[in-house]
This record gives sequence, C-alpha cells and structure tokens, in this order.
Amino acid sequence: MFSGNYRSATQNLRRSKWRTFFTMLGIIIGITSVVTVVSLGEGLKHQITGQINQLGNDVVTVRPGKLLSKNGGGTNLNLFALLTPSTLTTKDVGSIRQQRLVKYVTPIEFITSSASSDKGEFDDVFVAGTGSNFVNTVHQKIKYGSYFTDDSDSGNFAVIGHDVALNMFGELNPIGQSVTIMGQDFIIKGVLAPSEGGLLSLAQADYNSSIFIPATQAEQLTAGHTNILQILTQIKPGANIDQAVKDITAAVAKNHGGSGDFTVLKQDQLLGVTSQVLNTLTGFITAIAAISLVVGGIGIMNIMLVSVSERTREIGIRKAIGATNRQIRQQFLTEGLVLSVLGGIIGVIVSLAINGLVKLYTDWEPVVSVWIVLIAVGVSVSFGIIFSLIPAIKAARKDPITALRGE
Repeated sequence: MFSGNYRSATQNLRRSKWRTFFTMLGIIIGITSVVTVVSLGEGLKHQITGQINQLGNDVVTVRPGKLLSKNGGGTNLNLFALLTPSTLTTKDVGSIRQQRLVKYVTPIEFITSSASSDKGEFDDVFVAGTGSNFVNTVHQKIKYGSYFTDDSDSGNFAVIGHDVALNMFGELNPIGQSVTIMGQDFIIKGVLAPSEGGLLSLAQADYNSSIFIPATQAEQLTAGHTNILQILTQIKPGANIDQAVKDITAAVAKNHGGSGDFTVLKQDQLLGVTSQVLNTLTGFITAIAAISLVVGGIGIMNIMLVSVSERTREIGIRKAIGATNRQIRQQFLTEGLVLSVLGGIIGVIVSLAINGLVKLYTDWEPVVSVWIVLIAVGVSVSFGIIFSLIPAIKAARKDPITALRGE
C-alpha cells in the first residue's frame, strides 16, 4: 500500500518541480540551520572543554560576578554575571599570592583588541596583560623564542599567538620585531605553539589570536584602570584544593568588603559553567532557527491544500471506483511526508557541507553527532505528518458526486 502511495506521490510532485522545491525550501533551511548551529555549539564546547582540561585539576579560576546562585537545594547559573563589568583588581591578585597553598597566580587583564605592525593595523586580536607564569599555568608551549620572565616583567616585551605571527608579520618566527599597542612598541620575545583549543576559558579569546604582555606594562598602558577578566591560580602539589578555594574566597571577599561579586571555580565547576553557557546560547539560537521549520511546515500545508483543490476531480474519480476515505487520506499524507523527509535529507546534506567548509577555512571544529541528525530527520517526518493532516482529511471528506462535478 505504501509503495503505491509513494509512487503516486513522487509522480504528482514531479509534475510541479519548482513548486515542490520551493515548498521544501523552508524545511531545508530549518534543518540546515538547526544542525549547523548545534554542530558549531558542540564543536566549540569540545574545544573549550579541552582547553579547560589542559589547565589541570590543580588550577582554580577566579571570575568577576556571582556566576553561581543558590536556588533551593540546587545551584543555578547566573548569566547576567557574564555581562557585568569586572570587579577584580590588582589588590585581589596580591592577596591571592599571599595564600599559603598557592603556587602561581596569573591574572589575565584585557587591554585592547587592536594592535599594529609594519603591515598595518589589526583589530581582531586579543591583547592581554598577564604574569610570567602564564604558560606554566595553562601548559601552553612556546614555538619560537621564550616567554617573558620575572626579570623582564618591566620590559616592553610581548609573546604572540601563531595566527598573530602570520597575519601581522607574514612569518612564523618574527622574534625581535616590534608590535605597537596603544602607541607603545613591544619587542616580540616569543611565539606560542599553535593551539587546538577554542576560546580562552571564559575570556572570549583564542590563544592563536592573542598578544600577551607583562602585567606591569598593561597597568601602565591603561593608567591603572585594570580590566581583569579572570585570575588563574595554581595550587601547590599535594595541597587540599577545597581549603585553597576557601582561603582564596575569604581573601578576595575581604578586599570587596564581604561582597560576593566574584566566583572561585574549580576545574569541574568551570567545565560545568562553560557547558551551561554554551548550551543556553546554542539552545536559544536553535530555537530561533527552528522557527523556519514551522514556516516550512505551514508552507507544506498551504501547498497541499492547493493540491487538494486542484485535484478535486481526481479525488472524485478515485472515490467513484471504490477508493476509501482512508486510502485518499494516506495518499495525501504520503505526499506531505515525501516533501518533508526529502527536505530534511537535503537540509542535513547542506549542513554537513557547511560544517566541512567551516572546518576547512576557519579554526572552528564543528561536531556533527548522530543524535542531532536523527532528531532533525525525526522532526521533518513529524512536520510532514502534522502539517499534511488537515489537507489529507479535507481530501478524504470530499463528496464523490460534488468532486466529479468540480474542475
């Protein structure tokens, strides 16, 4: 029965190829958008997770804003805390350094997103001030040259990412050349090895596109107006990390007058916060993209209603020779199903092509999981049935005598 309905459906759809294509277009766009957005979100999550895991279990992150809020017996993510200005200061950095269980303290202070070289000005870099222990804390290797040390903290030195070296200097090893940041020249002392990680934790930056200068120079450039995005704290080997978190929390809270306008996160908590942020953003964007699926489903319903009106006489003839209401209904349901399933399959193929291009031409690594493909196809099937139901019922209820008079 189904094979016969399928052949009939494909024959009817082939008669109006362009109308069939534009009817499927909404489904194609919707499925493509959803699969692509979720794939990019999953890929970004994997990249950030890998970078956070690279920090190690002995690293504690201090973030501005109260990211985690208590609600009954659970803990919720406070997204508004990500939008608040930084409340962390150099005094907080000093207080954390004084804690007995702390080995390294590495602040990451945002300075600007613009820098220049002999080739011109670039506005897509992340310039940050940090400490001499940064590469040890985040376990990042140096490809060329070396990182600045405590002895060179007062010098105008910079360590740049792999992409910065290529884009700003046109070479992988520009050691000794200078980069200008806010009117001041810095000598390139080292180049970071290419990083497979994504964003720099929650600091909205990529190692490959970053420029790091000593924290003392950063404070001079900003005239003391610090914008510390986070403070990475490495705990001494064998130390109790929970006790270290309590000590750090107490020290920073004392500087802030007891206010809890900051968050101290262990590695597992940082992973949880990052996942929640990305899941929320991905879900929000996916929900918007899914609207096109609804529009595509409505388009299928409209075209099917038009098809029922155009084929009134055909319905009458079929009923006159013995076709039941169920057979008529199944015929039109099959047509809607073919439209939606075919649109879903094309949408998945297009999204795979887009993900391939993104992977080829950018640093992003989209992750296409089987479950999202299955869900996408399942949604297509559901929409095909749901939005074809009204036209199919309308066709099945037509009176054969009235239908034969029509045309």
